[in-house]
Amino acid sequence: MTLTNTDPLRIESLVEAQRAFYATGATRDIDFRKRQLRAFREGLKKWEIPLCDALWTDLHKSGEEAFMTEIGLIYGEIGDALKHIDKWARRRKVRTPMTCMPSSSHIIREPLGCTLIMSPWNYPVQLLLNPLVGAIAAGCTAVLKPSPYVPNVSLALEKMVAETFPEEYVAVVQGNREVNRQLMNMRWDMVFFTGSPALGKMVMEAQAKYLTPLVLELGGKSPCIVDKDADLRIAARRIAWGKCLNSGQTCIAPDYLFLHEDIKDAFVEAFKQELAGLYADGTQKSKHFVHIVTDKAFGRLSGYLQDGEVIAGGHTDPATRWFEPTLLDNVSPDSPVMQEEIFGPIFPIMTFRNRSEVVDFVTSREKPLAFYYFGRKADAWDILARTSSGGACINDVIMHIANSKIPFGGVGNSGMGSYHSERSFLAFSHERSVLCTPTGIDLKFRYMPYGMFRLVKKMLTM
Repeated sequence: MTLTNTDPLRIESLVEAQRAFYATGATRDIDFRKRQLRAFREGLKKWEIPLCDALWTDLHKSGEEAFMTEIGLIYGEIGDALKHIDKWARRRKVRTPMTCMPSSSHIIREPLGCTLIMSPWNYPVQLLLNPLVGAIAAGCTAVLKPSPYVPNVSLALEKMVAETFPEEYVAVVQGNREVNRQLMNMRWDMVFFTGSPALGKMVMEAQAKYLTPLVLELGGKSPCIVDKDADLRIAARRIAWGKCLNSGQTCIAPDYLFLHEDIKDAFVEAFKQELAGLYADGTQKSKHFVHIVTDKAFGRLSGYLQDGEVIAGGHTDPATRWFEPTLLDNVSPDSPVMQEEIFGPIFPIMTFRNRSEVVDFVTSREKPLAFYYFGRKADAWDILARTSSGGACINDVIMHIANSKIPFGGVGNSGMGSYHSERSFLAFSHERSVLCTPTGIDLKFRYMPYGMFRLVKKMLTM
């Protein structure tokens, strides 16, 4: 199945219609936003099965995994927004310093306006619709651009959105790089982009001429460290699960293993056992093992097998794009598999003797989106204090994305900005400062010739 590019004139007319609708002020009304969030939830319920079917067709993603990693997270975000939107949107009074008395100080959270949300193919439902919750809650309009690499999912999303929202409020446009290029070069009040660092730089460059605020959720090589004090059985199980989730095609998947020399062999054996426990009949016939998205991606992953010694897995089926989870030993830090984000079920293995080796290696490279450490908590906090990443887990992987109370986002090459829950609301909002000054009192120290200068200076330097 191939999607048809949305006509360029159609895209322009949609954006113009959304700007006109936003200008009416309708989206600023809190009750309006709540109605749209409820409609969103009902639309998601109606389209849940078609979306799951499309995810199976495009990615071989089971209904259970589709709900847990995509649709269920959206329900949670909508519920959180409905519960807290009154508080999030309320005008806030803050303290006023003596030098500004007798004024009062306030913060208004106002919508940024007409926004663009662009999502990738790996979690095509979650990564398009989760940001949309924030846009709706904040009072924005949104043009949504899903990925052409998952055409059945993208078409189902288009039909769901068209049935749920008026197009002058929320609309989907489809297409390839030509459509992306047109969207990137249009003026927006905010752009939310999820994808690779290379594409993120293109978005940032294109929008720089407009000084558009951006949220860039990118990726990188997220290290997974297993120290000598780790519980190897638990570590192996959780790491195997995290690498196999979506077949490793996850921006926060553990990318490469850093194993302490003393436990390397034991961990490898534990990993094999735990992987067999997850997939008793193997991954090839399992409905819970996602396949690689395209032939091109499959070929890229196959090339990585030449960068080391396969000590587990390594079998593939090009016809179905099944790629067996693979451990790759004797890998050079300079090899392609250690230079590029893998985005697949391949685990290069490196070893260390002292944690300082890990710190030196990680800090010498681009900041990753995630950082995983298995071992003693005290040692974990120590290594976290000496490194940087978008997020992190101690004795776990992936699961920090499931807690909406903590921000999800990158740093440096792995992205900028964060979202989930209130931070999604803030991502699509501008915090406007307001100072309200009465007219009944007019203190003269602020006026020339600054007769009370010494007193004011003393107050400011106390």
